[in-house]
Amino acid sequence: MANTPSNMLPLGTVAPNFSLIDTTTENLKNLEELKGAKGTVIMFICNHCPFVKHLNAAIVQTAMDYQPKGISFIAISSNDVENYPQDAPHLMKLVSEEEKYSFPYLYDETQEVAKAYDAACTPDFYLFDDSLKLVYRGQFDSSRPGNGIDVTGEDLKEAMNALLTGNEIDKNQKPSIGCNIKWKKT
Repeated sequence: MANTPSNMLPLGTVAPNFSLIDTTTENLKNLEELKGAKGTVIMFICNHCPFVKHLNAAIVQTAMDYQPKGISFIAISSNDVENYPQDAPHLMKLVSEEEKYSFPYLYDETQEVAKAYDAACTPDFYLFDDSLKLVYRGQFDSSRPGNGIDVTGEDLKEAMNALLTGNEIDKNQKPSIGCNIKWKKT
C-alpha cells in the first residue's frame, strides 16, 4: 500500500466544473446539477484501494446523514483502467450497488478533473460551500487500514457541521493518506 498524502488545494479555491459519466446511471452529470444547497463533498476514490475499502461503509453512512441537510456527495474515480482494470466503469457500477452508494460515482477517463482538483490519492476529500468555494480538504478521519483507530469521519463531519451552523472551519486540516491516483503514462 502506498501512503500518498493529499496535495492540499488552497482554501477558497472555486470548484472546477466538470461533466462526467455517472457509472450508476450511465448519464452525463455536471457539477452544477449535482452540487448541494448548503455544501458539496467531492471525493476521489476507486474500487480497489484498501484505504477506500476501509472507509466505504462510513462514507455511505455519512452521506446518508448529511444529504438531507443539504450537502451533496459526489465520488469520482480517475484511475488508469488500462493498467488497473478493476477500476473500470462497469465495475464501478457494481461497487456502487454493493456498497449502496446514495451518491453518483463518476468516471474521469481523461484524468483532467483529478488534475483540476490537484487530487493525489484515494481517498481524497474536498468540501465546498454553497458558492462552491473550498472550505475543507483532507482526511475523513485518522483511521487507516491496520492502525487500530476507529473509523468515525470526525474530521470531515466537524467541517460539515461548522459549515451548516455558520461557524468557522478550522484551517488546520490534515491531508488524507491513501493510494496514489493511477496516472496514465503519457
